[in-house]
Amino acid sequence: MKDDDALFEKGLPIRREVLGAEYVDAAMEKADAFMMSFQRATTAWAWGWAWGDDTLDRRTRSLLNLAMLTATGHTNELKLHIKGALNNGVSVDEIKAALLHATAYSGIPNGLSAFKAAHEVLVAEGALK
Repeated sequence: MKDDDALFEKGLPIRREVLGAEYVDAAMEKADAFMMSFQRATTAWAWGWAWGDDTLDRRTRSLLNLAMLTATGHTNELKLHIKGALNNGVSVDEIKAALLHATAYSGIPNGLSAFKAAHEVLVAEGALK
């Protein structure tokens, strides 16, 4: 458990920086005891362990996430990571290129869903007019 505690403490500031403190803090505050188990696990494993490894920079990790989430059809999570990619300095053109690349390998339906989700976020964030 101490390892998980250390990874949680390492991951929480990374998660807040990438996804936005408002989103992360709201998720933590809304979590009851049951859901807090998931919040702690995702913060420790995804953010402390994976994102906390400095072998890849955050821009690269964001682009990987966009491709993987497109390929697996997880558009709600993709929306969150589009905003995270912007926070990590990924340009709109780079986001588009990552989605097109993922579309070529995962299929038009996944790509269409990803483009619609990304467009929604990019417009809301003022990155597209």
